[in-house]
Amino acid sequence: MSRDTRSVSSDRVCVPPTGAVVPKGSDGYVGERDMISKWLEDFLKQDSAGGMVLVAAAALAMITANSPLEPYYAQLLKMPLAVQVGALIIDKPLLLWINDGLMAVFFMLVALEVKREILEGELSNASQIVLPAVGAVGGMLVPALIYVWFNHGDSAAMSGWAVPTATDIAFALGVLALLGRRVPLSLRVFLLALAIFDDMGAIVIIALFYSSDLSMSSLIAAVTFTVVLVGVNLFGVARLAVYVLLGIALWISVLKSGVHATLAGVAIGFAIPLRTRGRPDSSPLREVEHALHPWVAFAIVPIFAFANAGVSLQGLSLDVITAPVPMGIVGGLFIGKQLGIMLFCGVIILLGWARLPEGSTWLGFYGVATLCGIGFTMSLFIASLAFEHGPTQSLIAADRLGILLGSALSAVFGYILLRFTSRPAGAG
Repeated sequence: MSRDTRSVSSDRVCVPPTGAVVPKGSDGYVGERDMISKWLEDFLKQDSAGGMVLVAAAALAMITANSPLEPYYAQLLKMPLAVQVGALIIDKPLLLWINDGLMAVFFMLVALEVKREILEGELSNASQIVLPAVGAVGGMLVPALIYVWFNHGDSAAMSGWAVPTATDIAFALGVLALLGRRVPLSLRVFLLALAIFDDMGAIVIIALFYSSDLSMSSLIAAVTFTVVLVGVNLFGVARLAVYVLLGIALWISVLKSGVHATLAGVAIGFAIPLRTRGRPDSSPLREVEHALHPWVAFAIVPIFAFANAGVSLQGLSLDVITAPVPMGIVGGLFIGKQLGIMLFCGVIILLGWARLPEGSTWLGFYGVATLCGIGFTMSLFIASLAFEHGPTQSLIAADRLGILLGSALSAVFGYILLRFTSRPAGAG
């Protein structure tokens, strides 16, 4: 076969051999757009990509909140948005549409992941769940106690006791991804399982402690739609459109009931079936999880971070940082998380009720426990529930400052600890 090749350097064009298959739209060359697309595709496949986008969104919020653009940032978040269908009207500022609406989708994804792990994943084997389950209990109890110790004399500040109990799994796994093969797979699995239990704990806390002004009629409607969702699951309905329509009705009912609307996302996630009857190769749950994951990782969570991480540093002083609220959160996230996990897990390991994750050392285990102090997204979310209304609203800036400091310390210290106390797999 004859070859006819020419190149024009000024246009960066290379004509391919005669008869060669040229990708559609490539015009026979790989230009800058193709290179950027390839780079973007590779970036989005990285485990750390979601964490990087999350950090960028939070940084942008901080920069905006401390620049001449701050009034526009505040005005954007307060912008009213209303949806009305007949007598039904939902009228909220943009910030609450993000916190009540988009975060319901986030919690739906959490529920999907929890259900899959329980039915056929890391949480399906009882022997594998003891260590992360006990670690999650310690990692929630000790941070809460530290926060209470700092703020027990202030009834308003006590509303935020649950803020340092959370772990941001996307951020923590993103830090682990930066370490590559230095971290054994068993420690990644432990962190994922612990974060799942942590998320389940957060769901219970939100349901029990951050619901108010209950409307019985809306609550009855929410329970009814939940029962219908369970019913269609038990009858083997696999059409996702049914779950979407019922889910929207459930979300509206929960929103109007006084129970936080994100719990509707949890109910919808648990209702979607893992398998389709008669078609073992079909999984509606995995299909929805796969479709939602990039939207949550690269849109919903970053938007939430941008809307909630904008803390003004104007007038920041040592007195502000060392106030009880930020100190309680920093102490809870950076000290309480690692202390609680290491204490509770260490006891059951020494008693022989569980074993250290395979291939890990105590220092490596401690490094992962430290990373669990990255509260960020979940902590910001609980803070918004605790302090967004009434007289406690003035505390939310201090709360966010504590979250950012505690999460940053946990991320940096955990990374350094794992970076310098572990070796790449296969290293001699």
